[in-house]
Formats: sequence, structure tokens, C-alpha cells
Amino acid sequence: MDSIQELISDFASAMWGLPLIILLIGGGIYLLILSKFLPFRYLGHSIDLLRGKFNNPDDPGEINHFQALSTALSSTVGMGNIAGVAVAITLGGPGAIFWLWLSAIVGMGTKFFTNTLAVMYRGKDSEGKIQGGVMYFIEVGLGKKWKFLAVIFSLAGLIGALPVFNVNQLTQAINYILLEPNNIETGFMTNLTIGIVFVILTSVVILGGLQRISKTVSKLVPAMVALYFISVLAIIAINFEVVPTYFKMIFTDAFAAENYKGDPMFGGLLGGLIILGIRRGAFSNEAGIGTATMAHGASKTSEPVREGLVAMLGPAIDTLVVCTLTALSILVTGIWKTTDANGVSLTAAAFESAIPYVGDYLLLLCISAFSISSLFSFSYYGTKCLSYLAGATYKHYYNYVYIISILIGATTSLSAMINLIDGFFALMAIPTMIATLILAPKVMVEARRYFKKYSDK
Repeated sequence: MDSIQELISDFASAMWGLPLIILLIGGGIYLLILSKFLPFRYLGHSIDLLRGKFNNPDDPGEINHFQALSTALSSTVGMGNIAGVAVAITLGGPGAIFWLWLSAIVGMGTKFFTNTLAVMYRGKDSEGKIQGGVMYFIEVGLGKKWKFLAVIFSLAGLIGALPVFNVNQLTQAINYILLEPNNIETGFMTNLTIGIVFVILTSVVILGGLQRISKTVSKLVPAMVALYFISVLAIIAINFEVVPTYFKMIFTDAFAAENYKGDPMFGGLLGGLIILGIRRGAFSNEAGIGTATMAHGASKTSEPVREGLVAMLGPAIDTLVVCTLTALSILVTGIWKTTDANGVSLTAAAFESAIPYVGDYLLLLCISAFSISSLFSFSYYGTKCLSYLAGATYKHYYNYVYIISILIGATTSLSAMINLIDGFFALMAIPTMIATLILAPKVMVEARRYFKKYSDK
């Protein structure tokens, strides 16, 4: 097992090298400049779209803008915001959050382009149904000669969409918060039992298809974000006097790297810190990875730019708001300096420190909703990838593999699970960003047409 974990770790480190950072961040900056920072200039219009102001039930697609964003957010607003941020602070200290922010700001531009393309170049599966996603906009937008990139994305997506990290961290939270304090022995059998419960719960929803998934998560996502928001604001208010100190430290430590404990990269600790922040940012909001294109590509709209504008709100909500709140709740309590806890256990320790007796139980309630909603959405992404590779008649078989993987996630170590998903996310990002950069000028042609039409009204 140790050899397998080391192999997975080496794989993730190799994938997250300088070429991928240049592709994700450099490519994202190029897209922002190309669009003249369009995503930020039309935030108000994005919110109007999300509110349903321009919804047309006769447009092609399966779900409305709000349901598409909710489905995409349910897969990103989750353990990446709670456990992922905690991992970043454990290894990198406050400075890691700055680089996580940078990935989100750049990611808003990337999301606009990738999800506009997901609607511009929708394809059809083997049953003749309209489908959206990176694999389809590569094949339809770039042509058959680029299909190998679509295949790479879909193969990586089969692993990248597995729920192993979310399940691992939810299992750890149940053990740390609920079972161990009550002197209930934890171990393999306990974890397996928890995994079986998740299997039953997930099976009921995911076998119902996209409509059931989108309806479930469109109710869960706003509620779980609101509950978490209130809880974290309470922790920040309790420790308000030290908030300015730690907020400043996020900026100063971003370049000093004084709290970074990982391996040096690009010749120094700062390089390692930058990689850490960007990896955790990509895991949190998946900008440039491409999974969300499969949800947004199913949106009921005849205007591709509208879906791009809605999708770009994802990194703002997910990373700039939710991740920042998590980071501050951990930092202001000072618990990150005094405990060896990692992942969700560190966040739980911060909640318990600030709100004794009920804080960690409140966190458990939030992360249960986060994780379970993520389980629903990622299954949809995996079935889309299998449908593209093998045909729509076989897509339901992915759900059975997905369900088995829940048991693996519940009974395996944190480092193995996070490195596994990181590595395959990197593999998904390569075809996503290459295709997006090539097709970006066509997005701008469509954007100019749309905004001319919109401004004339």
C-alpha cells in the first residue's frame, strides 16, 4: 500500500509541473486579456441570467441556468472548500490562500470561455440526444482530427469524477467529530460501514438521472452555503480583533513562504507554495479542468454566451467567498499552529475551538450536505464521459463503478485520494485548455454578436 501511495504521489507531482501551471494560469490570463476582462464587466448581467430573467422554456437543453450552476457548484462547493483549504494551510500557511485567490480570478475568465464553448459546440450522443462538454466542443469545434484530445479528457474524467476524496474526508469527519469523542472504536470496519451507508444514499439519487440530481442539488446548494456562511461569520466575529493581522499575512506570506512545509519547486519554497495554492484552487473551483462544462452544456439556452456568463460566477462563489471564509475561520482561531490535524479534522478543530460543544457538530452538518451533493453531481460527469467513449447505452454501468469507489474512498488514506484526483484533474486540464485557447477567437465573435444584440435592447 505504501508503494502504491508513493506512486500516486509521484504521478500527481509530475502532472502538476511548470507546463501545466503555464497552461492554466498563463492561458487564463491570455483569455482575460483577449476578452478585455469581459467577465468582470458583465457581472450584473450574469446575476440577471441566474435569476431567470431571460429563461425561455422552448430553448434547447435539459435544465435552466440556475440548475446548471447549482449542479456545477455542488461538485465544487464541497470538500475542496473545507478540507482542501485546510490542506493548503497545513502545508503552506496563510500565503497559500493568496495563490488560491489568483487561480479563482483567472479562473472566472477561463470558465466564461469553456462553458460558452460547451453550448456553442454541443454534440449528439449515440442515441441522438444533444450533449455538451469538453469532449463534444473539441470534436465539433475542432474537428475529428482532434478527437484524441476528447478521448484523453473522457478517459481521465472516468477517474477524476470518482468521489473518493469527498467520501474519505466525510468519513474522517464522522470519526473525528462523532465517533471518537464518544469512545466508539474507529478503524477499517467502521469506515466500511460508513461507506455502505453512503452507497445506499447515493444510489437512490444518481440512478434517477440528471433531472433528479439537478432538482436535489438546486435545493441543497443554497441552503448548505447559507448555513456554512453563518457559522464561519460567527467564528470570524468571535475572533474579530485578529482578522486584520491574518488577512494581511495572506498577502505577506504569499511571497515570503515562511510557513511552507512542502517540497521546493522551481528552485525554491515560493515555487512550491505557488503550485500548492493553484492545485488547491483548481480542485476547489475546477476552472480549466472542464468537468463543469458537462453540466452547463446541458443548460436550456440558445445563447452560448449566457451560459458562459452564468458559469463564471462559480469561482467567485466557490473560491473567493467560501474558501476565504474557511481559511479565515482556521487562521483566526490559531489552531493551525498548535495541532497536527490535517484536512477536515483541522477545520473541525477550528470550529470546536471557536464555538465549544456545538461547533464541530455544526461543521459536520454542513460538510455532510456538501459531500453528499458532490456525490450526486460527479456521478453525472462520469456517465457523460463513458457515454462519449462507449456509447450512451453503456453509460449507466459507470454508476456501479462509482458506487464501488465510495467504499474505496471511505477506507483509504487522505494523501492517496487527494493525489489521485489531483493527477487526473491535471490530465483533464490539458485537452480542456488547449482546445479552449484554439477556439477562443470564435467565442469572442459570438460574444460581440451577443452583446451588440443585448445593448440594443
